[in-house]
Amino acid sequence: MLDWKKIGAILLVSCCFPYVVTLGWTGNINGSAKVLEPSDPKLVSGRQVILDREQVTSMDVEQYLVGAVARQIPKEYELEAIKAQAVIARTYIYGQMGDRREIAESELDMDYLEQEQMEELWGTKGYMELYEKIEEAVAQTNSQVMEYEGELIDAWFCRLSAGKTRPGDEAHPYLVSVDCPEDLEAPKFLQIREWLPDEFSRLISQIPDGGPVSADQIPQSIQIGERDEAGYVSLVQIGNYPFTGDAVRYGLGLASPYFRFEDYEGNVRAVVKGIGHGYGLSQYTADRKAEEGWTYDQILTYFYQNIVLISE
Repeated sequence: MLDWKKIGAILLVSCCFPYVVTLGWTGNINGSAKVLEPSDPKLVSGRQVILDREQVTSMDVEQYLVGAVARQIPKEYELEAIKAQAVIARTYIYGQMGDRREIAESELDMDYLEQEQMEELWGTKGYMELYEKIEEAVAQTNSQVMEYEGELIDAWFCRLSAGKTRPGDEAHPYLVSVDCPEDLEAPKFLQIREWLPDEFSRLISQIPDGGPVSADQIPQSIQIGERDEAGYVSLVQIGNYPFTGDAVRYGLGLASPYFRFEDYEGNVRAVVKGIGHGYGLSQYTADRKAEEGWTYDQILTYFYQNIVLISE
């Protein structure tokens, strides 16, 4: 049985490492913020993020979302895909706030790009144009969040799926497995990693709730026990111990829990598909659908089924 409470906690911490492994809510910003003044008057919600850094200041959630969304999704993506990401990020923040009108940034555990970081990543010449593009996405979805049966959803997302997204549990019925054939064409969709038996057993033995695995058990003792309906590994036996697919993914630093292991000349080879945990919206497919003319609300209701968009 999968422990969905543990999985939920893991996913909120590691939804997505920016543009490399999976894009997400993690990270701390050091130093004081140099905040751009919003050029769009719609970037006002009355809800505040308290920037508890060197100097404690506050910022409206809508303005904060510009820097957060800039961190979560590639800047070159289509506007409608970025708008979908803005709704996802806002839904997360509002869910963390509950009935409060303000929240400390440290409570969000969320990446945020400051002005200096945007300039460094995007170049001084073009960063303002890109900033305004993301600002437009936030403004055009002003105050919109996703609900299922009157409750804000857990709006999980990933960089790209392994061809299908993963189904949720009873607590997440809006997370269903949907086809994402576009992801099969994405750069870095397929990745290969390889380890010596000693290194593989060392990494596996460090996974919490597991147990020691010796090098002489590798690779012959590795068996995939279960996969979910989208093909992601839910259970794998290594040595004498069972591990969840997500635990093995994090323990080995794999891009995705959609993997298989091979004996390659006595070493262990992993063939991995997709980037991210595979739940919810696939950003790559969202961008491709936006290129085809899909609107952000069509994209969101494709990945999160039976939800409604409301203005808070």
